[in-house]
Parts: sequence; C-alpha cells; structure tokens
Amino acid sequence: MEIVRNQEKNAAFRERAAQLVAQMTLEEKVEQTLNWAPAIERLGVKAYNWWNEALHGVARAGVATVFPQAIGLAATFDENLAEQVGDAISTEGRGKFNMQQAADDTDIYKGLTFWSPNVNIFRDPRWGRGHETFGEDPYLTSRLGVRFVEGIQGHDENYLKAAACAKHFAVHSGPEDIRHSFDAVTSKQDLYETYLPAFKACVQEAKVEAVMGAYNRTNGEPCCGSKTLLQDILRKEWGFEGHVTSDCWAIKDFHEGHHVTDTPVESVAMAMNNGCDLNCGNLFHYLKQAVEEGLVEESRLDEALINLFTTRMKLGVFDKLEDNPFNQIPYSVVDSAPMQQLNRRVAEQCVVLLKNEGGLLPLDKSKIKTLGVIGPNANNRRALVGNYEGTASRYWTVLEGLQEYLGDDVRVMVSEGCHLCHNKTQALGIEDDRISEVKGVCAESDVIIACLGLDSGLEGEEGDEGNEFASGDKPNLNLPGLQQHVLETIYESGKPVILVLLSGSALAVNWADEHIPAILQGWYPGAQGGRAIADLIFGEKSPEGKLPVTFYRSTDELPEFTDYSMKGRTYRYMQSEALYPFGYGLSYTDFAYENVSASSAKIGADGITVKATVTNTGKMAGGEAVQVYVKVCRENTPNAQLKGLKKIHLAPGETTEVEIKLPAESFGLFDEEGVLRISAGEVKVYVGGQAPDSRSAKLTGKKVTELTLQIPDTLA
Repeated sequence: MEIVRNQEKNAAFRERAAQLVAQMTLEEKVEQTLNWAPAIERLGVKAYNWWNEALHGVARAGVATVFPQAIGLAATFDENLAEQVGDAISTEGRGKFNMQQAADDTDIYKGLTFWSPNVNIFRDPRWGRGHETFGEDPYLTSRLGVRFVEGIQGHDENYLKAAACAKHFAVHSGPEDIRHSFDAVTSKQDLYETYLPAFKACVQEAKVEAVMGAYNRTNGEPCCGSKTLLQDILRKEWGFEGHVTSDCWAIKDFHEGHHVTDTPVESVAMAMNNGCDLNCGNLFHYLKQAVEEGLVEESRLDEALINLFTTRMKLGVFDKLEDNPFNQIPYSVVDSAPMQQLNRRVAEQCVVLLKNEGGLLPLDKSKIKTLGVIGPNANNRRALVGNYEGTASRYWTVLEGLQEYLGDDVRVMVSEGCHLCHNKTQALGIEDDRISEVKGVCAESDVIIACLGLDSGLEGEEGDEGNEFASGDKPNLNLPGLQQHVLETIYESGKPVILVLLSGSALAVNWADEHIPAILQGWYPGAQGGRAIADLIFGEKSPEGKLPVTFYRSTDELPEFTDYSMKGRTYRYMQSEALYPFGYGLSYTDFAYENVSASSAKIGADGITVKATVTNTGKMAGGEAVQVYVKVCRENTPNAQLKGLKKIHLAPGETTEVEIKLPAESFGLFDEEGVLRISAGEVKVYVGGQAPDSRSAKLTGKKVTELTLQIPDTLA
C-alpha cells in the first residue's frame, strides 16, 4: 500500500515527529514554523526551506525541464498525461535535491515541498494568474489536479517522492491589485458547486500533503486564518491530515489589509489557532509572544510542528540514505533527452486548433518557397514559459521551431511587426515603426504566420513579473498595442494567413474569427513549444487540444470582476453564445461516435456507465477527448456540465470502445446550504468530442449524442 494511504505508517511518522517536537524549546519550535526553518544541530535537524515551486517544472533554482504552463496542460484534457508531467517534475526535483544536499545547499527553492498545483477556478478571463490553473471547470480541474498531485507525490510504499500543495484555498481568482484587502463574497451553493470541488478531490482522493491559504478574505474571514475553511471544512468535513501553509506574507494582511486584527501578535494567533501551521514570511516570530501571553496554547504550536515534521519524515530526510529509493535518482535525469521528448509531446497535445477554413492547415512545405513569420510573439521566449518557471537549457520559439523544421528548403522571412503592447519597437522611432517591414515580408511570402498574443509580462501575479498593466490582470480581452492593426495589414496583403496565439487566457479575437482562415491557440507551450507548433502547422502531428476555458466575445458580457457569484460566468452558467466554447478544438482527422448507450435508463445508487464506439475516420493519427456532460432538467439549474472524460489516441481507421462511469453524485446539484441534492426527474447525458451547445455544433458541423435518463424517487 502506498504511503499516502497507509494509516499505520503515517501514524508511526506522526509519533516520531511528536517525540522530536517534545525535545524542542519554545524558541526552537517558533523558528520551525517559518518557511526558512533553521537547523537544530543538537537534535540532528538540518536547515530546511519549505518554499519551492513546481507549477510546470521545477522552478527558480537553475536548469530544469520547462513544461507547458498549467493552462496548456489542461487543454490536453488528459489525466494520464497530467500524472506523467507531475512524475517527471518530481523526478527532476529529487535529482536536483540530491545534488543540492550533497553540496549542503538548503536555500530557497531547493526543498521537496512543491507549492503546486494551483487548483483555483479560472472564473474570469481578466485574472492575471488564470494561466497557472487548469481552467474554469471544477470537474476538469479536479481530475487533472488529482493526477498531477499523484505524479508529484509518487506511489512508493514508504516515502513521498515530493510533497504537493493544493493552492490557494479558497475562492481566489482576482483582482490581483486588491487581493491583500479583498473579501470574496460567495454563496454556499457556489462555494460547494464551483470553488471547493478540486480542493476536496486533491485532499480526499490524491491525499495531497499540503494546502496553501489564499490572500483574500472569504465571506469575511482571512483565508489563512479562516475557521470555516481550515477547521470546519478542511480538517473536520474532509479529514485532511497534512499541513497548511500561508501564502507568502499573507498573515500581515490580517491587520494591514483586512483590518480584522490590530497587531501582528493578534494576526499570528488568529492564523495558528485556526489551523495555519507554516508561515511563508516572518510574522510567526511573534508566536513566542503569543504563547507567553496566552493567545496561543503551546499544545496547538506542537500540533502544527508535528504536522510539519511528519511531512519531512514522509519525505525520508531523517532516515538513512540507502533506505529511500528516491535518494538514488541522479542529477543527470534533469533536462535529459527523455524529459525533452515528453515535454515536446505535451506541447503538441496542448495546442488547440480554433479554425481551419478550407483545410488551409496542415501546410505542405514542398509548395512553399518563402514563409513570412510576423509578430511580437514570433521570437519571444517569455511567451513560451508563462510564470513560476524554471530555466531551460534551450528554448525553441515559434520562429526557431519553424526555421529548424524548414531548414534550407524554404526561405523564412521575419518581422517583429510591432511591440507586444507599446506603439513602437524603438524608443526613437515613430509610432507603428515596423509596418513597412510587415508589408515587405508579406509581399515576398507565399504564406504568412502571424504570432500574436500576450506573455507573462502582461498577465501574471501582482508584483511578480513587473506587469505592464500594473496588477497583472488584463484590462480587457483585446490584442494589446498595435497587434490588431498588424494583423489587419497582413490580411490586406491577400496572402493565406495562419494566426498563432500565445497567451495564458482567452482573447476576444472576433475580427480574426471572421477574416483569418486558420487560428491556433498555443498557450505558453514550454521550452519545446516552437518545435511542437511547427510540427502541427506542417502536419507531422494533428492538433488535439480542447479549450479548458470559454473564449468570450467581449468583457461586456461578463459580470463585474469583483463579483464572485457564478451567475453568467463560464460555460456552466453563461447565457450568451461563446466565440469559442469550453471543450472545443478541431483536428486534422475525424472521429465518429456510434453505439452510444447507458447501462441503465434509470440512475442507480452506483450511478451509470456510458459506452461509445469511437472510430478515427480520417487519414491521420489523432487524439480525441471523449467528453460526457450532464444536464439536470429543472428550472434554474446550470447548463450541461462536464462529468466524465477519457482521452484516446487512434490510428486512421482504428476503432475503440470507451467506457466512462458516472457516479450518482454526477447527477446531483448543491442547494443554497451547500448540500448535494439528487432530485427525482429527467436528466440529459451528452456524449461526444465537444460540449452540447449550439456554438460548438456550428463550429464543428457535428452534434453530440443525447441520452434521456431518469432519476427515480428511490435515489432522490
């Protein structure tokens, strides 16, 4: 039995941790609650820094494989791939840790406690940190989050490979610039239906070792000191047994931003008493005073330390080197050929083909003499990696990927086109100083690839990337700067145009949808991203990504950014028609669904099983995300929601039978008190390669199969 599920072994680790903590002085205990925990040499405790990042690769500590940003991984709709990526990250993490330990290097970003995944819900496309998440849907986020955590933590019987952390708990998705003072007010219904499911799945299914609180308040309580979130829900309702960390310097927000306490001592007491075990920051120094003044019981401090040292013991750092198989992972695994191959495969699978009018893609290189590559993201490394990134030994931008692929066979002509967001590329130039070059490249080229979008300098965390838009959030969904003007200029050349968008979020590319024949959404596709995009453009592989977020037509159809009600948000609650819907993505091949059936016309206590025969009827090998949606047929219920998923890969002409189990809970909805209710009546189940909305049907020319089932009174 793997360590995360072995209660006996976990209890033994806790007992060892309790014995160690019992030998510490109050001063020593307090110091161990800070992320830079110092050594206690007399007890054989090494220094340890808890703060490490691994959102899409081991981050901020030198060379590592830089995988596609989390939102790109989400677009693969592939649970198995999510676990493979998590496993690769923790393999590299162990290889780096073993090397660092040998050099006695215990600096920040060099531990085995990885503060990822981010399983917040990307409820509003303006949020700058949305690209760190797995998108807008709680089911997809849950499935990918669980498997990513399992990949990070491993399946060993005796030790954790690394410790994952589900963040930011909870109800956290902007605005960035007011996060230190903001109160995210939500109903119990939205809390349980949307904001909590992924955290619950990570805790109960994946047995995630850590949970990080958010900066904001939720319904009046600061998340890192919330009795409701940390005690009532996390510990009591869900049975969480790991440790809780604050977000970095979040506890000082209690008195400085939220004004729910008056002093630092009161703030640390509130955090510790409500279940926060570790402080990223330095405020927990005040715990000594809090204990001495009777604001915190020393027994609660002991409990926090037992939680923390249990994690370190599960990681095996207190045991003999030879006892732990992960100590044998060599540093040479980092950035190795197998890692680079996996990275390229993930990048290929995350790209979404949004439009392909007249089958313009894939291109045939034998029919092209000159290819024009234009745009500020053509050769922008920052647009490959997103934020919370490591350092790759080599990067392939879109331009470099195309140049490598075409070699000397095709002339590649290049123009930056414009700055990513400013009105000129040279400080002394006039506005729009590259437009003549754009026209010149177009005139010489047979086909144009326009590389536009964003990068992590435009969308990201407040203060993290020096964002152009100050807070990291987007002011709107438009292409920034002169990009739209450049795209229209390219179009006016009359040459065939392929638009490659690199961004971590949805853009309202309405004009492009009307005028540009082929559009690819590449996200931030990682260090191998340019090679993957070149492979897809020239048909070495077929695109298979699906959108994990809705592409809206305008911010006008969105509620206020600060409104945390889900009404009108995401594909589950929106009333308007999307530009590109959740779950949508085209392919170069075609998949036919036949013999779609449910195991019963009535939903039983064990739910039902849906079956379908899927055939690749096209001429290329391809991947298909088989999606199952459920719509409860009552008034004032959400739109059809994703409740089942299976990623398959088929050769041309190949057929497979897919089985997807839907537990009874798939047919329930949460009431106003946050209680899951399964009500008698009719439900619709939809099976296919897309969501069951009219826009998806229009874009693909296909409809999904609809099954009408009954929930009997006996189950309700």
